[in-house]
Amino acid sequence: MSENPTAPEAPAEPGTVPTPRDRGEPMFPGGPVADPAGSHHERRIRSFRPRRGRVTVGQGEALRRLWPQWGLDIDGLRRIDLGELFHTEGAGDSDLPVVLEIGFGMGEATAQMAAADPATGILAADVHTPGQGNLLALAERNGLTNIRVANGDAIILLREMLAPAALSGLRVFFPDPWPKKRHHKRRLIQPEFIELAATRLKPGALLHCATDWEPYAEQMLEVLTASPAFDNTRSDGGYSPRPDFRPLTKFEGQGLDKGHPVHDLIFRRNDT
Repeated sequence: MSENPTAPEAPAEPGTVPTPRDRGEPMFPGGPVADPAGSHHERRIRSFRPRRGRVTVGQGEALRRLWPQWGLDIDGLRRIDLGELFHTEGAGDSDLPVVLEIGFGMGEATAQMAAADPATGILAADVHTPGQGNLLALAERNGLTNIRVANGDAIILLREMLAPAALSGLRVFFPDPWPKKRHHKRRLIQPEFIELAATRLKPGALLHCATDWEPYAEQMLEVLTASPAFDNTRSDGGYSPRPDFRPLTKFEGQGLDKGHPVHDLIFRRNDT
C-alpha cells in the first residue's frame, strides 16, 4: 500500500523535520534513501507499507551523524560481509554471531536485547525512518556497538545481500498481521519466506516469531511446522512462553491491553 505522491504535506509539528516523499533522494545527507532497491518495480507482493512519518530533530541528527557508520541501505547490489559490518576498533579478530531482526518499530526492545547480549550482533531491518533514527540514537546513548540498522526490504537483504548460513538467528516480532482475508497473501511468514530464511541461517540458529494476532500465530505455527528445515523447540509442538531475553514491546502491551493472547514461536534450524 503506497502513499499518494500528490497529496499535500501536512505542516511540520514543532520539534520535527519534514522528510521528502517518493523522490528517491536521501532523506538526510548521507542517511537512508527512500526505497533503496527500487523494490516497487519488483513484481512481488510486499509484506510492508511505507512508514516514513515525521522525524524529530534528535532522530534526524542521529541519522545524519551515525548512518554512515552504523547504517545500511538494502539496495540488493552487493554481498555483505557481516564480520566487516560489525567490526569495531579494539574488538579483536573474532566475529560476532549476528541475528537479523525484521521490523523493530522505535527500537526500544532491540536496544534492550543488544545491551543484555553484547556478544551478539543485531542487524535490525525496517522501513520506518523515525524508528531508524531513534534506534541509532539509543545505540549511541547506551554505548551499544553491536547494532547495525538496515533500511529497506528484508526479502532483498536475505536473498541478494547475505551469504548462505551467514546468520545465527532471525527474529520477527509483531509483524503486520494483515487481518483481512484478501490481504493474507501479504503476510511475511509464508512457506517461500521460510524456505529463503532457512538458506541464510546456520544449523542450530533460532527463528523466533511473536504475534498478538491469534489467526496469524496459527498460520505461523502451521508454516513452520511444515518446513523440513526447522524443528520446534517445544516438545509438544506448540507455542513457547516468552523467553526472558525478549522484552515486552510497545505493540505487545497494546495487544495485551486489548485482551489479545501473545504467542511466541521458537524453531531451530536443523542440519537438513
